[in-house]
Amino acid sequence: MSVGTAPANPFTQDVKQPLPDPTTLVIFGAGGDLASRKLIPAVYNLLLAGLLPDPMRVIGVARRHDVHSFRKTAREAIEAHSRTGFDEDAWKALEPRLEIVQGDFGNPELFKTLGERLERDDARLGITQHVFYLAVAPRFFAQIAKALAAVGLGSGADPPTRLMIEKPFGHDLESALRLNAEVASAFDESQVFRLDHYLGKETVQNLQVLRFANGILEPIWNRRYVDHVQITVAEDLGIGHRGAYYDSAGALRDVIQNHVMQLVALVGMEAPVRFDADTIRDEKVKLLHSVRRYKPEEVPDFVVRGQYGGGWVGGEEVRAYLDEEDVADGSRTETYVAMRVEVDNWRWAGTPFYVRTGKRLPRRMTEIAVQFRPVPHLPFAGSDIGDVEPNEMVLSVQPDEGASLRLVAKVPGQTMSVRPVQMEFKYGTSFLGDSPEAYERLLHDALRGDATLFTRADEVEAEWRIVQPVLDVRQSGPGPSVYEAGSQGPPEADELLAVRGRSWRQV
Repeated sequence: MSVGTAPANPFTQDVKQPLPDPTTLVIFGAGGDLASRKLIPAVYNLLLAGLLPDPMRVIGVARRHDVHSFRKTAREAIEAHSRTGFDEDAWKALEPRLEIVQGDFGNPELFKTLGERLERDDARLGITQHVFYLAVAPRFFAQIAKALAAVGLGSGADPPTRLMIEKPFGHDLESALRLNAEVASAFDESQVFRLDHYLGKETVQNLQVLRFANGILEPIWNRRYVDHVQITVAEDLGIGHRGAYYDSAGALRDVIQNHVMQLVALVGMEAPVRFDADTIRDEKVKLLHSVRRYKPEEVPDFVVRGQYGGGWVGGEEVRAYLDEEDVADGSRTETYVAMRVEVDNWRWAGTPFYVRTGKRLPRRMTEIAVQFRPVPHLPFAGSDIGDVEPNEMVLSVQPDEGASLRLVAKVPGQTMSVRPVQMEFKYGTSFLGDSPEAYERLLHDALRGDATLFTRADEVEAEWRIVQPVLDVRQSGPGPSVYEAGSQGPPEADELLAVRGRSWRQV
C-alpha cells in the first residue's frame, strides 16, 4: 500500500503527515443530524489540515437529498459546527467532492446503483479504497452490511472496503452477539471500525502516554499505591428530543456499557508490548475480562440507579424526566447510574473503580480521578498539621481537556501549616492550539486503516457481559431513586463510597 505525504496546503501549515490512500467515503444517513453536526465538519477540518487524500470524494446516501440540496446543507453544517470557522476557498475545494445517491436502505437497487457508481468512477479517479460510514439507526446496521456484501463491497472486495459503525452496538448481550455474527457474515473483522467517540478525545489518548511514557507513574499505578479510581461522565442537559430512544436505553446502555467501560479499560490495562491496534485491544480485553460480574443478588450492593425529577440547573427551572416528551408514563428508565467496579487481577485486586454518569447534574464534565493512598506516617512531631489530603491525579476529558496532580505543600510562614496545591496543564495553553474534534481523529484513522481507537467485537461483548446482570435486575428489581435536577444525584450513590470512608468528587 502506498502512502503519500501531506503537501503544502493553502489553508494551513505544511504538516508533513502521512496521507490516506485515495478514497471514496460513503455516508449512509447523510441527511441526518450526525452527518451535519460531526461528519461533514470533520471532513472539512481534515481538508483544512491537509490530511485528506487526493483524490477523495464523499458520497452521501439519503432518501430526500439531491446533489444541490446536499451541498447546501453541507455548507450550512460547516458554517454552524466547524471548530475552525468557515473559509470560502476551502469550501470551493470541498464542494465538488460532495455527491449524492438517492434511495431507501431497504431497496436492493440502491446498493446495485451505488456499486455501479463506485466501479465506474474508481478507474477514472484513481480511487483505491472505499469507506462506508453508517450514520443511521442501529436497526439498519446489519441490513446495510449484508446489502453491501451482496454487491461485492464486503469481505474480499477489490478495491478494499471498510465499515464504520456508530454506537449503540447492540441493545444487550444477546443482540450484540447476534449483530457481531451478522456483520461478520458480510465483512472481515479487520474491515470493521466500531466507533466510540470518547476514544478520539485528546485526554483519553493522552492517558496511555501519561501511563506508559512516564517512569514516575507506572511503578505506582497499582493497588499498592492507588486507593481508588473515580470516573465521572456528567451532563447538565436532560434528554431533549431523544425521549423515544432514551426511554428504551437509559444511562446503563447509553454511557456505562461503552464510554465508561472503555475508560475503565484504558486506566487499568497492562502496558502493551507494541503500540499497534490489536496489541492494545488485546490488553483492553484482558482488563474487561477481569472485571467482576455481579450476581443478581449482589447488584443492589454495588449499583445505584436514579432518575431526575424537577429542579433548577444553571439558573433555569427544568422539568422531571417523567414529564419529558416521548417518555412513557411511570417509566423506570434510569438517567443516573453509580457503580462500584471490582477488577479481579494482580494489579488492581481490592482497589475499586467507582464510576457514575447522570443527566441534569450541576454541570457538564467528564473526568478520571486517581486517588493515591495516604502516606503511612507524618514525621512532623509537635506540629498541628492534622490530616493531610492524599495525592490525586485528575484527567479532565471535557469540557477543558487537561490533567492536574494534587500535592501537599507548606504554607509560607512561621508555623508548620500545609495545604493542597495543583500542578496542571491544559491543552489549549500548553500546546497553543485547539485539539482536533474526536470525529476528525477517528475518521482520519479509519481512512488510514488504523483501528487502534476503535472497539473490536470481543471488546463489545466483554462490555455487555459486565452490565448484563445489572440490566437483568433492572427489569425485575425496584425502580430508580428520584433525585432533584441540579443536585449531585441520588443520596444512595454517596453510600457506595461512604461504607469505606470515601466520598465522590463534587460535580
